[in-house]
Amino acid sequence: MSEHMRRAVEKLKRKLLDLCARVEENLRQAVQSVLEQDAALAQRIIDGDTQVDEMEVDVEEQCLQILALHQPVAIDLRFIVTALKINSDLERIGDLAVNIAERSVFLATQRPIEGLFDFETMSDRVQAMVRQSIDALVRLDCSLAHRVLLADDEVDAMNREMFVAAQSRLAKHPQEAEILIHLLSVSRHLERIADHATNIAEDVIYMVQGRIVRHQPEGAGNTPS
Repeated sequence: MSEHMRRAVEKLKRKLLDLCARVEENLRQAVQSVLEQDAALAQRIIDGDTQVDEMEVDVEEQCLQILALHQPVAIDLRFIVTALKINSDLERIGDLAVNIAERSVFLATQRPIEGLFDFETMSDRVQAMVRQSIDALVRLDCSLAHRVLLADDEVDAMNREMFVAAQSRLAKHPQEAEILIHLLSVSRHLERIADHATNIAEDVIYMVQGRIVRHQPEGAGNTPS
C-alpha cells in the first residue's frame, strides 16, 4: 500500500468511526426519550438527522475517491467495499432512530400503558447488537461478529411478542389503538435496527475472512475460525 493510499484509508476509518459514534448516540437518546417520555430529547434527535446524512455522504465520497485514485486490490478493496456497505447500514440505523423519536413525541403526550411489554430489555439487546457490531469492526473480531448474528433471532422473537401483546390489549381496550400502533412501530424499528447491526457483523466477517455469510443460517458452516 502506498503512503498516499495509507493516509486516505486512515482518514476513511476515522470518518466511519465518527459516524458509528454519532449513530450509536442517536439511538441511545431515541430509546431514552421513549422510556422517559421526553419529547424535547426526541425532537433534538429529529432536528439533528441532517448531521448523520452529511456524515454518510462524506464517507461515501471518501470511499469513491480511494477507488478512483488508488485502485485498491485484495484486502484493501474488500475494506473499501465493506466500508460502503456499512456506511449505508449506519445511515439507515440513524433514520430508524429518528423514526423512534417521532413516535416518542406522540407517546410523551399519552398516559403510558403499564405492563404491556418490556421495551427496556428489547432496546438494551438492540443497542448491545449495534455496539458489538461496531466493536467487531474496530477490532476486526469475527467471534464478536458471530455473537451479533446469534442475537438477531432473540430480537425477532421479542418483536413478535410485542405484536401478540398489543393485539391482546387492543381487543380489550380499542380506545388505545393509536397508542398501540405507535408502540408497535417502535418495536418494529428496533427490530429493523437489529437487522442492520447483523448486516454490519456479516460485512465484518467478509472483510476479515473474505467469506460471504449473508443469507446463511448461523451455524451452517459459519462458525468462527
